[in-house]
Amino acid sequence: MPAEWQCHQRTWMMWPSRSGLWSDIEMTRHEYAAVAHAIRKYEPVTMAVRPEDTVKARSMLGSDIDILEAPLDDSWARDAGPCFLIDGNGNRAGVNFRFNAWGRKYSPFDNDDAFSSTVLSKCGVRQFYSRLIAEGGGVSVDGEGTILTTESCFPNVNRNPDWSRDEIESELKEMLGADKVIWLPGNVEEVETDGHVDGIATFVSPAVVLIETADSPDNPWHEIFLANIKGLTDTTDSKGRPIRLVHIPEAEDIDNDNERFCRSYVNSYIINDAVIMPKYGIPADDRVREIYEELFPDRTMVQVSINHIAEGGGGIHCITQQEPAIQS
Repeated sequence: MPAEWQCHQRTWMMWPSRSGLWSDIEMTRHEYAAVAHAIRKYEPVTMAVRPEDTVKARSMLGSDIDILEAPLDDSWARDAGPCFLIDGNGNRAGVNFRFNAWGRKYSPFDNDDAFSSTVLSKCGVRQFYSRLIAEGGGVSVDGEGTILTTESCFPNVNRNPDWSRDEIESELKEMLGADKVIWLPGNVEEVETDGHVDGIATFVSPAVVLIETADSPDNPWHEIFLANIKGLTDTTDSKGRPIRLVHIPEAEDIDNDNERFCRSYVNSYIINDAVIMPKYGIPADDRVREIYEELFPDRTMVQVSINHIAEGGGGIHCITQQEPAIQS
């Protein structure tokens, strides 16, 4: 699986569909459209849309966003979409993990379970099928053989009760083409995804990981952040290189008591020549932007307001999935 910062062919997204998940689904759709247009300045975007939503979605998305009509249950392309692969000859393929709505937290989810195959069929690439229940937001890869994931997610009994951690690790290595899996504790208190790694820590370049921390010791997840930082301290990647940690704050100063609300700045999206970042309307937005500018001096930082998207339990990374560029 290529690293996210490698060249993309396009980005895939899914139009908000599940009613009742957000306080105002129309405002959420406007924010999805804003994210799509921010990405479209740098690479093509395809939005999967239910047939009954196509007319309204087209009016919000305009003509520059491609639309693929497809049956959908929800709208998190990172998790329901495929993990794309590239072999040594530049040929592309994709992995279909099973999807059960983060441990059957929502129903139905059968359309989203089939979404990976829908995308890969549209792309015309080879498909690899896995019995493992897993989501794209549960892994971060460096493209050089290392996977980051969390103890609180895939080994959870709500996903893979019959799999040992060693079996899960072997399956991730085989499916994603990796040599090493680094297990972080995750976050058992995060109610939506059970602690997806893409809200906690992510590779931003080989042997460099951006990891969430809390400015205030009063943050209820302060000890959880420290445990994940400890899990990566003095760790090496698949090539034996020491991993350098770059700390980034959580968006703490938001007046929202929704327990699903996603406050993670780690949950940004690296695209061709840019990074799409969340904007919460708080002072930390500027501080975090500077951190990203130091990490990606050759890319443009684009901040997009996501306070309505975040109510659903995810952020910009959760609603996007990269398709790697064809390599000659």
